Amino acid sequence: MKSDNSSEIFVKITGSGSYLPGKPINIHNVDKYLGELTEAPKKIQKWLGRMKNLMDEMLEVEYYHYAIDPETREFTDDNISMSVKAAQKAIEKAGLKPEDIDLIVYGSAHQDQMPTASVRIQEELGIEQCGELSIHANCTSAYKSLLVASDFLKSGRYKNALVISSSMSSSELRAEYYNQAIVKKEELFLRYFLSDGAGALLLQATDKKEDGLFVEETYMESIGGKKPSAMLNKRPAYWMNPKEEYELGYHHLSQMFNEQLRTHFHDADGSVFLKGLKRMLEKYPIDLNELKYFQVNFPSKHISELIMDECDELGISRDTLYSKMSSMGYAGPPMALISIDKIISEEKLNPNNLILSFVTEVSKFMQAGYVLKYY
Repeated sequence: MKSDNSSEIFVKITGSGSYLPGKPINIHNVDKYLGELTEAPKKIQKWLGRMKNLMDEMLEVEYYHYAIDPETREFTDDNISMSVKAAQKAIEKAGLKPEDIDLIVYGSAHQDQMPTASVRIQEELGIEQCGELSIHANCTSAYKSLLVASDFLKSGRYKNALVISSSMSSSELRAEYYNQAIVKKEELFLRYFLSDGAGALLLQATDKKEDGLFVEETYMESIGGKKPSAMLNKRPAYWMNPKEEYELGYHHLSQMFNEQLRTHFHDADGSVFLKGLKRMLEKYPIDLNELKYFQVNFPSKHISELIMDECDELGISRDTLYSKMSSMGYAGPPMALISIDKIISEEKLNPNNLILSFVTEVSKFMQAGYVLKYY
């Protein structure tokens, strides 16, 4: 552990990587990959057809990625293999070997497997011994993984941390996953904007801020203590008989939409996103004149634009909005890390440029954010 009289430790991003499975497809090919719901009630099938056209207009997503073979419709990747592929790119860019990593922090929407994903990733990377954690908190999980890894490095406990997030949304959206006879609209709403993918960052503890992108601040909160869950499955906090779970449809992932969601996302004094971002910036003030990219991870261009309207009062320019959703769909938790990788790989950063990101997830209105700065 770092002693009281030791020099301050800073956290540098030394490598980044992302992985998007399969070929990019447009919304009209989604059902070819995920499968038609031919056994769902006729009203649901008709509604789904109308919803696809509406989502095409509202989301403006050009391409989706699925870890599914379009011919056999079998999976070509899983959360572990996608994570490993993204991690290998980050490790290579950092100029390290897997054995140099002494901490893995993995974030995903949710997970039921044993052993947990972080140790499976450790095994696949060939790392004999390291610290590891798995964090499951929907779209805040990648942010929380970055927060935990950064804080551990600043404490002096570890030197090189691998932060990873992945999402196999398609596995909960395929036609075969549903008990189609009892499926509901809110359980199908997610089929036309969620994608598969993974992102990874390599963080390193250092005593100087120079020649690179650094993690300045990280933030998290939950404001859902008095709000209903807006994204959920109905599984209880114990293992059910799988047959009973299927028959009851408790495994179906559902999300509120339209007025239901708006009611809980927007309070009388502003959206939960805006108020959370304000709290973060009050705790960790930044010079918005140095803001290069405001990275917003929302599954809709329409929602992102509404958020930018609100952020005008904070002095955040619309020109700083950075989103990659149109070219890859919405990959959920890993979108934050994928976007950082795209910025590092494809954009030009100058000294003092800031990257600000904030997210609201709706399963229980957890929120998180970070500030990165280029030196």
